[in-house]
Amino acid sequence: MATEFRLPELGENIKAGDLVRVLVSEGDSVDRDQPVLELETDKATIEVPSPVRGIIQQIYVKDGEKIKVGQLIFTVNGDAEAASAGAPAGTGGETAQASPSAAPAAVPQPAPPGSGPEPPRAPNEVVELPRRAVPSAAVAAAPSVRRIARELGVEIGQITGTGPGGRISEEDVRRFVGEGGAGELVSPAFAAAASLPDFEKWGAIERKPMSQIRLKTAEHLSRAWATIPQVTQFDEADITQLEDLRGNYAKRVEAAGGKLTVTAIAVKVAASALRVFPNFATSFDGARSEIVYKKYCHIGVAVDTDRGLLVPIIRDADRKGITEIAKDLAALAEKARNRKLAPEEMEGGVFTITNLGGIGGTNFSPIVNFPEAAILGISRSKTEPTYVRGQIEPRLKLPLSLSYDHRLIDGADAARFLRWIVEALEQPFLLAL
Repeated sequence: MATEFRLPELGENIKAGDLVRVLVSEGDSVDRDQPVLELETDKATIEVPSPVRGIIQQIYVKDGEKIKVGQLIFTVNGDAEAASAGAPAGTGGETAQASPSAAPAAVPQPAPPGSGPEPPRAPNEVVELPRRAVPSAAVAAAPSVRRIARELGVEIGQITGTGPGGRISEEDVRRFVGEGGAGELVSPAFAAAASLPDFEKWGAIERKPMSQIRLKTAEHLSRAWATIPQVTQFDEADITQLEDLRGNYAKRVEAAGGKLTVTAIAVKVAASALRVFPNFATSFDGARSEIVYKKYCHIGVAVDTDRGLLVPIIRDADRKGITEIAKDLAALAEKARNRKLAPEEMEGGVFTITNLGGIGGTNFSPIVNFPEAAILGISRSKTEPTYVRGQIEPRLKLPLSLSYDHRLIDGADAARFLRWIVEALEQPFLLAL
């Protein structure tokens, strides 16, 4: 019996991805939970396992294609029950089955312009029609609704209104965002950057498509920069004593499976600081004129990879010791670099830390990781002569930078927050008080 395998749900707000590699071939035997696709989404590159087992009859996708959730990937002669269990949401938990003698349904291909009527489509295929933007001035919407759309990064001309005469309401805007509409748009700042001169007038050039991760990073940061009024506060911590402690306990943490880095310690310090300053674990909800306070403490740590910047999340950092945080951080960083991070491992952060000290530099201004309220930047430590207790001593100084959303956080609070972190790094015993 032939069973269809369709691309399952991949995570919150992930509806499609670029197919990097098909890991199986027609005629291969496939087992349940065997990786069959390597897929790059806007969050990570992941391996998609098969919920079915049997012999692959026909593959309907090719390397390099963009594929969508629910799209037919291949048919298998074998385990139909497993396929039903793995059906994506929206298909009713069922998969179409063909009789052994029936040929697989042809994959619908778009007809070239002017070639006549469209070919028949496969049963149950979801066809996405392109959204046609209406000029914003021609849209029926109240000024308050237009403001909400701007704050959410939505082009109001692409929203279908449900009110009288097609009038757009606040609910229409929020529904559009919830369905992923905002994620398909490019922020105004990002779109403006696309207006470039003809470089070929001056010499040879080469163009390469942006990866999904790099493109999503560009759009995400453009939106954050365009919508969040950001300010950066700078300070430095004397970590001479901390460095001595780190050297004394590094082997113990390594034996437990982690690495006692400044980043791991900073995660614990930041988690403690967020309990003292809860307004740094908030988000600005312009649609409701509210501040969202998060009662959980999941901290993101930026990881540099060959495909771009990824931000895996340390869950419940406030409940973990430094050794456990170090273990989690080492495991997540390894998964990030080896393309093993799952999308849910990069969701739900309330605060982000980014450390460029391993590369160099003195200070930098990190961009707030939308929709969070603040981000902590760490630069390279350096030994400086410092006047201490009446004499000059060599002290190890760590530059820190805190960027924050000025709609939620005042400058005085930012200075207090960063000073608290500085004092905790300089006197680690304060964390136990």
